[in-house]
Order: sequence, then structure tokens, then C-alpha cells
Amino acid sequence: MNPVWFTFLNGSDIEQLALDDTEILAAVEDGLRAQGLGQTVIEPRVHLMPDPAFNGHFNILRGYIAPLGLAGVKTVGDFVGNYEAGLPSEMALLNLFDPRTGMPLAILDATAITEMRTGAITALGARHLARPDAKVLGHIGARGTAYWNVRLLDQIFDFDEIRVHSRRPESREAFAARLEADLGKRVVVTEDWRSCVEYADIVVEASRLERPEPMLRTEWIARGALVVPYGTMSAVELSLTDIMDKVVVDDWGQCRSGPFGALRRHVESGRLSEETLHGELCELVVGSKPGRERDDETTLFWHRGLSLSDIALGAAMLKKAEGLGIGQRLRFA
Repeated sequence: MNPVWFTFLNGSDIEQLALDDTEILAAVEDGLRAQGLGQTVIEPRVHLMPDPAFNGHFNILRGYIAPLGLAGVKTVGDFVGNYEAGLPSEMALLNLFDPRTGMPLAILDATAITEMRTGAITALGARHLARPDAKVLGHIGARGTAYWNVRLLDQIFDFDEIRVHSRRPESREAFAARLEADLGKRVVVTEDWRSCVEYADIVVEASRLERPEPMLRTEWIARGALVVPYGTMSAVELSLTDIMDKVVVDDWGQCRSGPFGALRRHVESGRLSEETLHGELCELVVGSKPGRERDDETTLFWHRGLSLSDIALGAAMLKKAEGLGIGQRLRFA
């Protein structure tokens, strides 16, 4: 048998690549475009909960992107209490394969990939669904993906005001300080949910609740705003979808299945269904369905997370790593 080799990119390698905002957004948009053109296979994520006492679970995401010639499987752990041990709440590995032979091509530390691609999906959704002149962002949550939400949204909208809130004062203060240093603008830290999201043009709910609880009140959402809820445990009221002119998701197959997600109760109660859904983000990207059509439209974008985004961003990182001579070649067989 001929030797089989694969590339390994660890966390330090990913950091050295230093993908900029434009590279991240372009890679993730390429994955969405392939999805919209029917050039992908995506399976709903599956979950593993080792023990309820551990307060966490694993997500397994699987997909194939024909234009890239890659199949991929990502395993990501989501453990709420990891901050107590000085660890990130989400840590991940991405495995990339040759879809024709099944042979491994690469293994990447996907912790940063998960954070970046989540922020990119949030930002690309906003590009199509928020008002172009949106100037006020209200962001709930300070976990790893939150940073990239704000950074990439600001890349598109250049906000006049950014407000952030999270459950722990130390996390929201540190989050705001990092954003101020990197974005070069003031970030307002709020003491509660209402002052963070009320009258905001774009509202992102990325909270870390341990159980479903309606913390985000529908009455706080301004007419014409975009709301992006993607917390694992629902933090929104059932009435949230009632005020929406358009509801868009990243992949309906994932949104209609599985025990987790911000709008899980809305699906189970019939408030959100394939009939009431406006469409998937990939359809807006390729132009088969419209995004925002009026300034006064109130819109909602719910994303569960796409394996396609992980694969597309991983592919971009592999290509850049090859050009820079970063990473290790390891023998598989």
C-alpha cells in the first residue's frame, strides 16, 4: 500500500495563519454559495451527552463540499462550566477527508475555526437581513464566538454604538476591553439584558444559560431590527417569532431536529415550520430568495452552525498554511 499522509494544524499554527476578516468572510460565504447551488451534502448534527452531571455535551457535525473536494467531520465539546477550570467552553477538532477514497487529508484544531465561522455566519446573515444603515449593536454573551460576532459585524456595519452584556461581570468587562483594544472604539458594558438590546438595530443573543429561560423580551425589540438568537438553551419568548416579517435559518434540516437550540420550542409548538420559514441563508447568498426588502421589516436569523462553514474555513486555512510552510505532515498508514 502506498503511504498515506495527512496535515496537522494545532492551535498555534492556526494563530500563526492570522486570517483577516475578509479572508474569513469570503471562505464561509463560499461554503454558503456551494450550499445554495446544491453542491453540498449536510447532515443534521448529532449529540453525545456523557453524563448530565458534567453540564456539557459533544456536537458532531458532518458535511461535504463538492467544489472543494472535501468531506469533513467536526467534534466540538460544549461545556458551560469550563471557565472554572480556566478552559474555553467550546473546544473542537476538524477532520477533513478525500471524499473519493475516504483517506484522511487533515486534522485541525477547530476551536478558533468554530469561533470564527460562527461570527462569520452571524455577520453574513446580517449583511442580507439587517438594515444597511444599522448603527447600534446589542450583544448578549461573552463566550469565544461572541468576539467574532462583534468583530465581523463591525467590519460590515462600522457601528456607532456597541453594547455588551453577560451573566458574569468579570467576563463582560474583559470582553468589552478586548473589543475596545481591537476595534479602536468604545464598547458599552450594560448591567442587564434590557439596556443592552432595547432600541438596538441588531440584537445577537449568544447567552450561556444552563436551562431554557425567557430572558430576552419580545417587547424590547425595535421595529425594523434584526435578531440573531443562537444560544444552546432558549433565552427568548415564544412570542418573538410573532413579530417577525422574515425568519431565516442556516439549515432547516438541523433546525427542525435535535434537543437544543434557541427556537426549539417554536419548532415543537408549530410557530416555526417549513411553511412559515422565509428561507435558508444560502438561498439569500445565491439570490434565489430575497433578503431584507424594506427598512421597517423586523427579521430573525437563527443559526445552529454549519459543518460546511467549518470545512470551507478549514480548507482556506490549509491552503494558506501550505503557502507559508506551517503545520506538520504526519503519516497515517
